[in-house]
Amino acid sequence: MSIRSRVTVPLKFADGYSTTAEVITFHDLADGKEHLALALGDAAGAEVPLVRPHSECMTGDVFGSQRCDCGPQLREAVERIAQAGGYLLYLRQEGRGIGLYAKLDAYALQDAGLDTYEANRALGHADDERDYTAAAQMLAALGATTVDLLTNNPDKAAQLRALGVDVRNVRPTAVHASDANVHYLQAKISHTAHTIDLPLAV
Repeated sequence: MSIRSRVTVPLKFADGYSTTAEVITFHDLADGKEHLALALGDAAGAEVPLVRPHSECMTGDVFGSQRCDCGPQLREAVERIAQAGGYLLYLRQEGRGIGLYAKLDAYALQDAGLDTYEANRALGHADDERDYTAAAQMLAALGATTVDLLTNNPDKAAQLRALGVDVRNVRPTAVHASDANVHYLQAKISHTAHTIDLPLAV
């Protein structure tokens, strides 16, 4: 496994925030998918880079869906990593690993009263099918053996540590709650112990 290419890409978000990323691709990742690393700020010069493993969410990242908090988390992560120096790992694991169509099927079940995890199970999937082996490989190729992790999901830190990554600190993202996603966020707290301080929780 090795770095395949590096290319500079200027970024500009809908709210006007802009920065520059070095987008890095890789050879021979464990799952064969086209994951990306975005080097932001002084990634190479950071003593301990700030890293966010961000799972692809077409509905939230691209279309601004209010059913999740993925788009706002992506936007927040890019700015925080650019300030600190580090990497955003954009992982092709849509719908907590079940895929885009299955995620939309799960949305339909949620509209019928199930929460996000119950909907996954009703479709025959696990609560979370993501695997971070490729993310650990990417960090190794980048020379990022010790990292600070930007996430609310304890499973990300646990998996990366088990894969040999030295996770020094875990820093939570902000709470991006709305009327449309508050029950989704509450389910993440209840089912998988996400560290989300959710004052709207009921």
